[in-house]
Amino acid sequence: MGLKQSITPYLWFDGTAKEAADFYVSVFPNSRIVTVGHNSEDTPGPTGSVLVVLFELDGVRFGAINGGSTFKLSEATSFLIDCATQEEIDFYWEKLGAGGQYQACGWLKDRFGLSWQVNSSDLVEKAHADPAAGARVMKAMMDMVKIDLAGLQRALDGK
Repeated sequence: MGLKQSITPYLWFDGTAKEAADFYVSVFPNSRIVTVGHNSEDTPGPTGSVLVVLFELDGVRFGAINGGSTFKLSEATSFLIDCATQEEIDFYWEKLGAGGQYQACGWLKDRFGLSWQVNSSDLVEKAHADPAAGARVMKAMMDMVKIDLAGLQRALDGK
């Protein structure tokens, strides 16, 4: 991984940063834990407990910090997983949604509270190239929980 990423998202957890990072690394290909930093006697939190985790998901670097209960993850921030096939959508939907909460339009909140959009940006981009097709695709998507690519394609085609 020789390329340096200029912006790294950091996620705030209340004691589950390492567990969450391990879970995400297990779901996405080409992923790994980069480093784990622990509290010292000079930092808040129990000495030796995990403070921060740097990890990569399919080559994209993230940070996770055990910052306490002050802040919570919310739908205000989400990550889009761009899927090429229905099989990919099904895989990520089941893996990330297990123990979490499924939501409308291909969104889910995982068991740690992180929101994901499991969709095909290619199909959505095609839909937005034509306003009438875009309206049909958006209407079809609003009726879905998990994305059905065949259903969105039918809406795109006007069928």
